[in-house]
Amino acid sequence: MIKIIFSAVAVIVVVLIVIVSMRPDEFRIVRSASISAPPAVVFAQVNDLHKWQEWSPWAKLDLTVKNTFEGPSAGTGAIFSWAGNNKVGEGRMTITESHPDDLVRFKLEFLKPFKANNTAEFTFRPEGNQTVVTWRMSGQNNFMCKVVGLFMNCDKMVGGDFEKGLASLRSVSEAAKKQ
Repeated sequence: MIKIIFSAVAVIVVVLIVIVSMRPDEFRIVRSASISAPPAVVFAQVNDLHKWQEWSPWAKLDLTVKNTFEGPSAGTGAIFSWAGNNKVGEGRMTITESHPDDLVRFKLEFLKPFKANNTAEFTFRPEGNQTVVTWRMSGQNNFMCKVVGLFMNCDKMVGGDFEKGLASLRSVSEAAKKQ
């Protein structure tokens, strides 16, 4: 009887390993929003890391978070680091590429609650009197991320935060346009 139970458990473990290993090696999360402001106004909110606290979906999750800035306040080389509670974790974001009114690309380094290195970017496309902003994040799925992906839909979880952030970015940008 013990041999049968052990064999069944071994088969289940092997099947789970096979299923997990067949999951995608990379992930990509993408959300877009139209904002009634010129690309330059929206770009300025994203390109200046000091302005992120006004619209970031994670800024209000920990009011005691420790934020630090290095390098220039905006553009390539600007760095924003944070250390907070378990909702915001700890990490660092570095602007690696910045093209006015067009693109801001970041290197994201998450340290806690889990380690990960990802790439995020914002693109800005004029469309009539609006700007279509697209927020993307991509990275590698290691084995543990693939396991978690069996039980949680990371696209919906993080995508929901992107949607909240884009809605706040819309409010901040549209208010900045009026000034």
